[in-house]
Amino acid sequence: MDDKTKIELFDTTLRDGTQSEGVNLTIHDKLIIAQRLDEFGIDIIEGGWPGSNPRDEEFFQKVKEIHLQNSKICAFGSTARFPCKITSDKNLIALLKADTEIVSIFGKTWRFHAEKGLGLSDNENEEVIYDSVKYLKENGRKVIFDAEHFFDGYKDNKEFALKMLKAAEEGGADVITLCDTNGGSLPEEVFEIVSEIKKVIQKPLGIHTHNDGELAVANSLSGVKAGVVHVQGTVNGLGERCGNANLISIIPNLVLKMNLAVSKYIDLKKLTSLSNFVYEVMNIVPDTHAAFTGKSAFAHKGGVHVSAVLKDNRMYEHIEPGVVGNKQRVIVSDLSGQSNIKYKANEFGVDITENKELSKKLVDYVKSLEYDGYQFDGAEASFELILRAETNEYSPYFKALDAKVNVIFANDGQTSAEAVLKIEVDGEVEHTAANGHGPVDALNNALRKALLRFYPEIVMIKLLDYKVRVLNEKNGTAAKVRVLIESGDGNETWSTVGVSENIIQASWFALCDSINYKLFKYKAGISKKVI
Repeated sequence: MDDKTKIELFDTTLRDGTQSEGVNLTIHDKLIIAQRLDEFGIDIIEGGWPGSNPRDEEFFQKVKEIHLQNSKICAFGSTARFPCKITSDKNLIALLKADTEIVSIFGKTWRFHAEKGLGLSDNENEEVIYDSVKYLKENGRKVIFDAEHFFDGYKDNKEFALKMLKAAEEGGADVITLCDTNGGSLPEEVFEIVSEIKKVIQKPLGIHTHNDGELAVANSLSGVKAGVVHVQGTVNGLGERCGNANLISIIPNLVLKMNLAVSKYIDLKKLTSLSNFVYEVMNIVPDTHAAFTGKSAFAHKGGVHVSAVLKDNRMYEHIEPGVVGNKQRVIVSDLSGQSNIKYKANEFGVDITENKELSKKLVDYVKSLEYDGYQFDGAEASFELILRAETNEYSPYFKALDAKVNVIFANDGQTSAEAVLKIEVDGEVEHTAANGHGPVDALNNALRKALLRFYPEIVMIKLLDYKVRVLNEKNGTAAKVRVLIESGDGNETWSTVGVSENIIQASWFALCDSINYKLFKYKAGISKKVI
């Protein structure tokens, strides 16, 4: 590939991505994602299939009201159904009505599909492709022809597949995209086939791959290596079945690893933010282990790894995390060494570099706690409290003297809970009670009620997430459990952990850590007071 060649990025998150199981976007969702893709620098945004549903038709009308700086909107559809009904084909009419500068249409390039699926002869299928592309070109559209099932079709019958590509080319298609629709091809197959097609098709080639063999990104990059200049994919690899090629992985590989230029300026530092934004809009839990942008992409747990990374991060990181808007993390666990502890202490603003005895003591203590079931890689607030206590910066702001929880089951199936709590703050005792939907909710309400007059700053603390993990299932109802709580106050979030054979006690430990953590941060001047 010529060094001056620039790769055109085609995003189909709003079309193919919405076919992902569990994804359902409103028009507003699609519009704000389109704006974010435009800001990022995507060349073409495929907005949907206007001939398939009213929502996509409305999207194409609404998106005209948005002034996009970098991206062109593309409408998606298929070739006409019958060769003799091009101008009256409802799908082609809907594509033109969408009034986009660019349209993408797919046509059958696997004989099996054309014959069995559409009932068309070779000549009829060729005619449908040629006439559909020509009709759209005559109506002033830039046409991207998606050669559906191309790789399977080419492996099955080269002559038929090539004949269909030639029909699209002769019809005037601006880009011919080779699709691995079933996602079953291997990278070497893609490279070899694209290389062969490059010799006979003069128009620019594109690549569209699916991830059924976990190879969509690799196949896309292989296509580029063989001469493709137009790459299709979705943010976070969303899509039908196992998903589409993930642009979040493809783009940094193109730029950082293959040293290729993309058509528009891309600020890779916004990559992680874009990934998380789309996850948030789609209400999907982010993949923490995603390459480049996942929370764990540059996380280090083993003591040997951390020791090396502190000397030079290139030893265990293939790029600088900040280049893609991510950051390095060090996890404290039973695999930790002193390097992990020192790193986390430094992250919290605590200097224990010269105190080898303390760092060794903390390593041993953390390992003993994790042996008992604690886990701090998802509860850094609890670990920070341990560290601050060992350096004499922190001690609990309250002490529980007595606690009782009653759960009531009514005949009508309704349940309720009541918690009675006695706590001590600076020698003063507060005795209170509160109700809740369940025992943990009641306990949480009672604790907050008891502390409010002493610490009014806790009023904005909200319990955001609550997880329970049974640690030794074989012990049945007597098993030890780990409770992980995520809390927030509108400004920040933090996570704490508790472990016990009693789920109420484990929850109590995590709740107490949550409030103590916030009070420590506020009183140390690290957090803002929010009331």
